[in-house]
Amino acid sequence: MASSATSSVSSNAAAVLGALLEARTGQQLASYRSWRLDTALIPLLRERGLDTLDQLVALLLSGRDPGIGDRIVDALVNGESSFFRDSAVFDQLVEAVAEHEAAGHRVRLWSAGCATGQEPLSLAMIFAERQADQGAAMPEIVASDVSEQALARARAGRFTQFEIQRGLPIRRMMRWFEGDGGDWQARPDLVRLIQFRRQNLVADRAPPGRFDLILCRNVLIYLSPATKARVFETLAQALRPGGTLVLGAGETVIGHSDAFEPCRRFRGFYRRVGGEEKLAAA
Repeated sequence: MASSATSSVSSNAAAVLGALLEARTGQQLASYRSWRLDTALIPLLRERGLDTLDQLVALLLSGRDPGIGDRIVDALVNGESSFFRDSAVFDQLVEAVAEHEAAGHRVRLWSAGCATGQEPLSLAMIFAERQADQGAAMPEIVASDVSEQALARARAGRFTQFEIQRGLPIRRMMRWFEGDGGDWQARPDLVRLIQFRRQNLVADRAPPGRFDLILCRNVLIYLSPATKARVFETLAQALRPGGTLVLGAGETVIGHSDAFEPCRRFRGFYRRVGGEEKLAAA
């Protein structure tokens, strides 16, 4: 095995790896993100006994390692996540779910681009607690990501001490997680509230059925305008009439889609065009 991996990135290697990432996920490897090639792929180089990214690209192009493309993409996809990220969003989500419940059906939520699972687990905690305290119905929660490696971690519900401290209040940590060595393990009954599935927002159909709320936060910022437009079309088709879309703080539908309009009640949320009247009448 190679004793070390170099941090030098040739323009050819960067071009091939960037093209692979965009082809598989729609994400663009802009110049300000090129540092991820070094930091994200060095562990894979060491695993394969390689010294340089050019050698990794040569292995990719040779076809001798059929799974290497998926491993590269898994490593490059930005899996940044934390519990209850932007807590005000979750406060509004509880109200938005209550609004959709007035339609008389079980509310369905989709966490698109869920990474290692902190967002859907945050949702599960909120609504499991609401069910226990108020007797309210438990929404159906679907969570998806393009990375099978990230999904494996999400399904396992296991987090390091650093990860568990990012956004998770002590009270909820003690209620829903158990210490296991230096890590924390989510209770099985919490993880079972979530349906995890692999899904590529750019290339795949949405999960089956229609959703009342879709969270797609901090995913679209890495996509080209044309790709964003395609993803917004997929999200619009996945929503019920009056369905709600939640984006990240730096994201917007403006200039990319006519299928949504700003929600009048919830700041930063978007309503599927033509659906607000149907929701209000439900």
